[in-house]
Amino acid sequence: MPIVVNLDVMMARRKISLGDLAEAVDITPANLSILKNNHARAIRFSTLEALCRALRCQPADLLEYREREAVDNGQFSKDGGG
Repeated sequence: MPIVVNLDVMMARRKISLGDLAEAVDITPANLSILKNNHARAIRFSTLEALCRALRCQPADLLEYREREAVDNGQFSKDGGG
């Protein structure tokens, strides 16, 4: 999928666990894990807003567009390096 969720990167930068973040944004750990592992097909703006508030970041810190072939070929690492 060309939209990549960099939630794990931001969680590591903020040193927050999945459980703590799930509690802070009032989402189940299972659903947050789906989002973190790039298996989500959509995200509500209210969830994105809550994540940005809890992580003190901007939506662009969490969501990234990548060309489909670059993602499929593994040309980009999770931290955005290429």
